[in-house]
Amino acid sequence: MNQGVRKVLIVGGGSAGWMAAAMLARLLDKQVAISLVESDAIATVGVGEATIPPIQLFNKVLGLDEAEFLAKTQGTIKLGIEFENWGKQGQRYMHAFGDLGRDLGLTPFVHLWLRAKAEGHGQGLWDYSLNYQAAKAGRFIPLERIPGSPLKGLVHAYHFDAGLYAKLLRQHAEGAGVTRIEGEITAVPLDDSGAIAAVQLASGRRLEADLYIDCSGFRALLIEGALKTGFEDWRHWLPCDRALAVPSSNSGQPRPYTRAIAHEAGWQWQIPLRHRTGNGHVYASEYLSDDEAAAKLLANLEGEPLAEPRLIRFQTGRRKAQWRKNCVSLGLASGFLEPLESTSLHLVQSGITRLIKLFPRLQINPALVDEYNRQSAQEFEAIRDFIILHYHLNQRPEPFWQARRQMPVPASLARRMALFAATGRVFWEQHELFTEPAWYQVMLGQNLAPADYGPMADGLEQGQLQKLLADTRTTISQTCQKLPSHGDFLARVQALAKERGLV
Repeated sequence: MNQGVRKVLIVGGGSAGWMAAAMLARLLDKQVAISLVESDAIATVGVGEATIPPIQLFNKVLGLDEAEFLAKTQGTIKLGIEFENWGKQGQRYMHAFGDLGRDLGLTPFVHLWLRAKAEGHGQGLWDYSLNYQAAKAGRFIPLERIPGSPLKGLVHAYHFDAGLYAKLLRQHAEGAGVTRIEGEITAVPLDDSGAIAAVQLASGRRLEADLYIDCSGFRALLIEGALKTGFEDWRHWLPCDRALAVPSSNSGQPRPYTRAIAHEAGWQWQIPLRHRTGNGHVYASEYLSDDEAAAKLLANLEGEPLAEPRLIRFQTGRRKAQWRKNCVSLGLASGFLEPLESTSLHLVQSGITRLIKLFPRLQINPALVDEYNRQSAQEFEAIRDFIILHYHLNQRPEPFWQARRQMPVPASLARRMALFAATGRVFWEQHELFTEPAWYQVMLGQNLAPADYGPMADGLEQGQLQKLLADTRTTISQTCQKLPSHGDFLARVQALAKERGLV
């Protein structure tokens, strides 16, 4: 490697492969030559259709125009995820993006609300979320701040067709000089140091690079198949191991939020796109057969199914090292966390960002590899804890849910829950994905009631507190009523894209 890292080979296409190709070409085009090898004969999983807000920054860095992006991917807006039946049957709440109310100095708004609740007033927590109010009203327009108010505006992500997104990224990547190679890999020989020497195609062609990026999906052809990195299994916490996915026709205007509906041995997603709705049933095969899961899914569609349900088998966990030797793994090759909080594509983009920040100039130094793996492990584990929280905080009677409630959770999550239950406090770790409002919403939404609140919330007189909360509710409600409908926004975006000749 003394000659420097000058050639990068990405193995596998799909969203992960073309996200990596497009971003590396955008930021490292003068330093490295980038190729991507994929086979048209190998299908991608391609059901990751919901995202979280950091996707906006990723697209902006790539130079993707939002109107073009939404038009070419059949995209819609996402303001949060509504969870139905996760605490108790019949209950629902939303993990809405953005803030809850407005913090008062160093006093989190939720502590003001907890004090008001203890005093018998304050209304519902989500009355103080503009994202929630707009989502339920089916309204949206980009709004960074509420006019004439210190309150922030809307925070959004997207729903889109993952296959169309990969196609759009491929266009950008190839336009930036990425070389696509068609072919199926039949062998991955190693050199004397145990690093990857090349990949061998069925045609006999041999492809060599200085750095390999494994985007081969669950097969993990390089990171596991060739390098035998090992896998950290998290099924004892997250036992769902299968998903059935099926598209359906839209039954009305697409909602600007995702639905996650708990069933007796798992949960169902509904993701509204412009041209269809994405549906899936994530479940544990120990508790539910494939036929039972398919029947449950098909019985709970809002529109007509457009295909037969497709079965996806998976295992939750992560590679013990997501960068090993001269191979970095991204996407499903690096590990899998079920799509409950729409983090699959985010983990791809954060992995790419981390790789670029730690990209070797002259040689692959073990210190770079160790730091990449340390940060990757930390990120995976924090997201893992947040997903486990949804399962553990339940009051459902079924055996699957009873087992989730009774299981020991990771010490890092147990510490968070204990702190919140005793004091109402949540602390955000630096660079952590999920914000304090996100943790508040899931814990309160699934009926974990804190025994206390922070003493600084007592700094206001009762009348001042009541006025603050009432004014905040009124501002949010009135702002929401003035927003255009989500459907009108999408129509305007489509018209703008056509006007610019983008579609």
